[in-house]
Amino acid sequence: MDDRANWIRRHLTESIRVKQQMIAECIDDILAAADVIAEAFAAGNKLLLCGNGGSAADCQHMAAEFTSRLTLDFVRPGLPAVALTCDSSFLTAYANDFDFAGVFARGVEALGKPGDVLIGISTSGNSGNVVQAVKQAEAIGMKTIALVGGKRGKLADLVDVAIAIPSTATQHIQEAHLAVEHLICHFVERVLYSGTEETVSQAA
Repeated sequence: MDDRANWIRRHLTESIRVKQQMIAECIDDILAAADVIAEAFAAGNKLLLCGNGGSAADCQHMAAEFTSRLTLDFVRPGLPAVALTCDSSFLTAYANDFDFAGVFARGVEALGKPGDVLIGISTSGNSGNVVQAVKQAEAIGMKTIALVGGKRGKLADLVDVAIAIPSTATQHIQEAHLAVEHLICHFVERVLYSGTEETVSQAA
């Protein structure tokens, strides 16, 4: 029991350290990303998201927060956010007929329009299908945002805004990405519907 308790203690302590470091390094980029998305929504455009594995789940989570709601105490209209990770028929058809590397780029080609925004989530910053999606989005005239880890990878140099979590541990990067996603949603909805910057309340 002691060994397990110590492991939990070390894991949580490192997770806290990463988030404390984010306060010093990531605030400006989080706010910049929120501004890009809010501007797109205000102009009648939409948000697309892509990522693999746990990052795919993050895409669906973030899209749900925008189209449904973030918190119980802030009521506002639904916002157009689409996770490109959700359609299993398309994903498997394209991967089978072509390749998996182009699967998100194809989704961007089909659904993206100039003025839309793409968020690519990759703990390594080097996920090939996310990189291709970002390049496709930029070719269309979309704005691009990346959520990556401390190594930054290729994505950080390709996008308009990169939020790089100061860690190389996948688990801690993913834990921090979720906090970033909630913060972005918080500020986007308040820019659009109240203009206030209230303290983040507990999500539903």
